[in-house]
Amino acid sequence: MNTLSFLLAAVLSLTLFAEATAQTTAGAPGIGTVGKFEQWLEVVKEEARENGISESTLRHALKNIKPIARVIELDRKQPEFTLTLGQYLSRTIPPSRVKKAQLKFAENRELLEELQRKYQVQGRFIVALWGIESDFGNHTGGFSVINALVTLAHDGRRSTYFRKELMNALEILDQEHVTPEDMVGSWAGAMGQTQFMPSSFLKHAIDHDGDGRIDIWNSSSDALASGANYLHKAGWNPDLTWGREVSLPEEFDVALAGKDKPRYLSSWDQYGVHRADGSPLPKRVIKGAIIFPEKKGKGAFGRPFLVYDNFPVILKWNRSNFFAIAVGRLADQINDR
Repeated sequence: MNTLSFLLAAVLSLTLFAEATAQTTAGAPGIGTVGKFEQWLEVVKEEARENGISESTLRHALKNIKPIARVIELDRKQPEFTLTLGQYLSRTIPPSRVKKAQLKFAENRELLEELQRKYQVQGRFIVALWGIESDFGNHTGGFSVINALVTLAHDGRRSTYFRKELMNALEILDQEHVTPEDMVGSWAGAMGQTQFMPSSFLKHAIDHDGDGRIDIWNSSSDALASGANYLHKAGWNPDLTWGREVSLPEEFDVALAGKDKPRYLSSWDQYGVHRADGSPLPKRVIKGAIIFPEKKGKGAFGRPFLVYDNFPVILKWNRSNFFAIAVGRLADQINDR
């Protein structure tokens, strides 16, 4: 074989090998693509068995399960427009929700005081999260959590994350805290009155009412205790609030802003930072950072906020600055009653 013939043969061999490898990868569930649903589901079941999930749980939870088109639609859906902070706050914490939060705080005062002693989290923040996440347990979602997670894990866009959450959800079922029929939540698998993902449930959910099951769907006692435990483990400081909206002088150097640039309040006072109404900042020896949560375009900045160490704790719950500000603002209005 001459040199040219050898090279052509080598190229052909590599091409055929690459095509064969691609076909094998494409046809293998969970590798490259997720493969046919039935094949993929069998691989998932085997992984669950290896993780200790019982056959009865798998049989009950995954019986006749199929991907839900609506879940994929919601996962792909993009908002038609971006809400301003003002629009977001008006929708998230309207006067009706503020009034309801104040009533729920009063109704659950004894429980909230107990939780504050145990978990060192002010009750008003627990109620604020409860209200924003599920309207105080009234809107916990209408999707089967298992079916939603199966759909998203099979879909491929974020399959690794949702496959782990699916395994966590199966573990919760195996522990008999809830049945598959009652394990309902959002299209993304967030569950119960606290809208915990299964991983958060396993790490933070609490059986506060002592009935032997953790029920964040129907037991407000379990749900609120679980929320308090989450914030406590995330590093909540009971001596602080979340922050506040502030006013800045016209000559303020925006390079000083940023979550990673905290200063003592006395230092911000020297830079001319005041409360939003123009009054002085609190005379406390604590640090805060200036943030601009709203993007206004190049060289333009939205409403400024001075945030304390509890603000990033709320962000661990939900990474949206708008969400964290809404929680803080609702908690403030519960406290002001």
